[in-house]
Amino acid sequence: MVVAIHNISGFVEVDKDGNWTCPSDKKNKHGVIPNPVLQVNRLAANLQSYLEKRGAKLPDGHITGKIVLPNPNCRPSYAITLQPEVILYDQWKDLKADSKGGLSTWIKGAFSGSKGDMQDSLLQNLHFILSTSPMWDRLELKGDRNILGEFIEFKGRHDDIQALKCLKRSKVCRFIVQKSTLFGGFGRSRVQILYSPRDYRAEGTSSSEWKEISVKQYTEILFQPLHSKKVKKFKLSSVASVTLSA
Repeated sequence: MVVAIHNISGFVEVDKDGNWTCPSDKKNKHGVIPNPVLQVNRLAANLQSYLEKRGAKLPDGHITGKIVLPNPNCRPSYAITLQPEVILYDQWKDLKADSKGGLSTWIKGAFSGSKGDMQDSLLQNLHFILSTSPMWDRLELKGDRNILGEFIEFKGRHDDIQALKCLKRSKVCRFIVQKSTLFGGFGRSRVQILYSPRDYRAEGTSSSEWKEISVKQYTEILFQPLHSKKVKKFKLSSVASVTLSA
């Protein structure tokens, strides 16, 4: 299932082309959302096509698109409420989490019948494809700030860069920057980096498989944020963790 969330308020109408219009922050002006139903269905079709190209043959219509309107102040027109892809606020509010699995019934419904319709080998293949699909890298800064984009490289002294060469996306899925510590008797501050080897097993990496590197705290990370043309520098001492896509 592909889910699009539109947190909009006010009266929402749909025009002849399927575009939605709703109040904007500017006075006497309306915002336009290009045909969200067409977009979410297109994304669902693209996802199914991608999975099939990677070797997962799925039944037609197995990947569906849904649009969630979670804002209680959203008042969609009747034409919008009739669209089967749209989940209104009242419907979303009434979706209770399953006490055992923790999944809402409509999410579980997206996968209902999977066990009967698909062989276990295909499900395992699907899990592998999704776990190795390209995603954005995630840079987590101290203070709970997350930035999506692309990790470029490290910058710093030659010996530190040599030690960090093992942190390649082909070999590592995530590394964590720990607190700075004084090294030796010269008061030189260093940071410890814990990293886990990339592991495609279903159970993931165990705690015993984490490894450690120690580098100087002024070593920097070059990271290009999503939708930005500029590469930014971040000191390792300000970074909490980095997650690398496959």
